[in-house]
Amino acid sequence: MTESILKGVNLYLIGMMGAGKTTVGHELAKQLSYGFLDADNVIEQATGQTINQLFASEGEAGFRQIESDVLAQICAFTKLVISTGGGVILQQKNWSYLRHGLIVWLDVPVELLYTRLALDTTRPLLQDVDLKQKLRSLLEQRQALYNQADLRISVSEGETPEQIATRVLQKIPTVLK
Repeated sequence: MTESILKGVNLYLIGMMGAGKTTVGHELAKQLSYGFLDADNVIEQATGQTINQLFASEGEAGFRQIESDVLAQICAFTKLVISTGGGVILQQKNWSYLRHGLIVWLDVPVELLYTRLALDTTRPLLQDVDLKQKLRSLLEQRQALYNQADLRISVSEGETPEQIATRVLQKIPTVLK
C-alpha cells in the first residue's frame, strides 16, 4: 500500500551515526519491496577504501566531496531506501539530491547513541574523543539541518527496527503532497 503512495520515490534516511539508518533501512526496503543502499558501502565499493581510510587519506573535506558525488549518482535511481552518512546534511548541494526523494530523520537521543557506539572503533569522527561530549556537539551542530527532513521519527530505547520501520510507513502519508 505505501509503495503505491510513494510511486517509486526514494526514501533517504538521515540522522546521527548509530541512529540505526542501515538496520531500519533494510527493514523499510523489505516492507516496501524496494532496493536498499547504504551510501557508505557504495562509497567504499567505489573507492576500494574504508570510510576510515578515506578520512585518513582525503581528510573530511575530501570524503564529503566523494559522498556528494556518490549521492548525485544514487538519486538518479528509483524505488530505493538509502541510508546516508551522518554528515551528509552538512553540504548544501546534498539537499538538492536528497529532495529527489522523501527524507526521514531518525532522531535518537544522545544517551542511546552513546550506548550503541561505545564499543564501535570504526567511526572516524569518534576516534580519541570524549564520546558523549562529541555526540552532543555533533548533534547540536546538525540539529537545525536534520530538522529540514520531511519526516522526523523520534526513536526510543527498546524499539525494534521493525517497529521503527512500521512507524515510518504509517507517517509517510501525512507528509506526501
